[in-house]
Amino acid sequence: MNTGSREEELLARLQQALQDEDGDDTAMGRMLCAYDPADIALALEELEPDEAKRAFATLNEHCSALVLGMLAPELTSAIAADLDVRDLERFARILPNRDAAALLAEQAGGALRDAPDAAMLDSAVRRDVKMRLDYPEASAGRMMTGDFIRLDPSMTVEEALEAVRRSDPAQDIPNVLCAVERDDSPDTPRERLMGVISIRDALMASPSQRIDEVMAHEVLCVTAKTGTTEAARLLSKHKFLCLPVTDDEGFLLGIIPAEDLMQFTLAQLYERYSRSVGTDAAAMEKMTPAQAAMTRLPWLLGTMVVELGAGLLIDQFNEVLSKVILLASFMPIISAVSGNVGLQAAAITVRRLDTGDASARAARHALLKEAMTTLFMAIASGIVLALIGGVWSRHLMFGVVIGLALTASMLTAATMGTLFPMVSKRMGFDPATTAGPFETAFQDVVGFGVFLGLATLFADQL
Repeated sequence: MNTGSREEELLARLQQALQDEDGDDTAMGRMLCAYDPADIALALEELEPDEAKRAFATLNEHCSALVLGMLAPELTSAIAADLDVRDLERFARILPNRDAAALLAEQAGGALRDAPDAAMLDSAVRRDVKMRLDYPEASAGRMMTGDFIRLDPSMTVEEALEAVRRSDPAQDIPNVLCAVERDDSPDTPRERLMGVISIRDALMASPSQRIDEVMAHEVLCVTAKTGTTEAARLLSKHKFLCLPVTDDEGFLLGIIPAEDLMQFTLAQLYERYSRSVGTDAAAMEKMTPAQAAMTRLPWLLGTMVVELGAGLLIDQFNEVLSKVILLASFMPIISAVSGNVGLQAAAITVRRLDTGDASARAARHALLKEAMTTLFMAIASGIVLALIGGVWSRHLMFGVVIGLALTASMLTAATMGTLFPMVSKRMGFDPATTAGPFETAFQDVVGFGVFLGLATLFADQL
């Protein structure tokens, strides 16, 4: 059975067990623990938070620890909020050192120092937790680990590989070996990074070669205060297996393995995506049809009010419409083409908001760029429609009127489609819910107003 079908099977069985009011939670726990912890974590992430907590509570201690170490950060925090420091400490003793340190630093924080059983933790875990807590959240220092293999640059490759063999196979040691030079300062002994070598490169080298002959000397590092987003960008761009972290003086503090940073990046991307498509995008997915309708209905009613303004505007031009019936044939075309432009602009803007940059400078740049793009499209579309209208009506001015109207309507739609998502985001509303209806309504009012206004002005020539 492949991974996808196994996960789907587990999710289906889990949902059925949760819906069974007479079900036995103990039996649910036995059923869950028969699966791989990674599959359990994926299934829990598909549930409502309360359901995920209930299912997690049925797991045995060993399975709970492994699953907690694999969950997305938001769900981990939600579950950890119901646990005390002792529970987290017990889980940490089951997890690999690096995962244990990450869990305790993020969820237990400073409370770990007062935990009665904290001394029972592995010394490397305690050291990692203390080191991480010295730095703010979303920084490289919070993600780094000090649990990695250190080498003397003068060692031979064979001696380095022997150091790897002596390491604990149960611990998840990064696959990069760091050659360091010790600075035995009277205050605090420190290490300066001289180079790195992967285990694979060491295996490919001659056993008698010295590490400083085969290691990479030019190593890209970040400081402990570097943001995790910037660290992830560097790691992805250069395709490193790890990213060394130094202090302000260049002394080595720890390293961030690529897989740890990738997990953080995926979680961050999902969070930004959720924010960009709406403040409550995840909640919207979980709403009932009635709840979703009540959330979106006010914006549609607001659109209806604006469109009534367009109706009143059209009513003022009954005379010219009755004289030139062909004008009515082109109104749906102007509305449809402009509406598509507005929806494109709104979609592009919502996607741009995914980067998290909603500053005034970014807004001005986005508006200018979209206006210039739409201007080229509007001129081209206006000329095409003007030619069609002129040939159809056999009046040149008729073509000019509908061409200018389409151009004005498209520019309005693009402006509204770019501006409304940004305004909605600033005001705390869902851009995906508010942008589409309002840009459509405003482009109709402006487009029809320009169209019928010009038609009235040049009525004698139509």
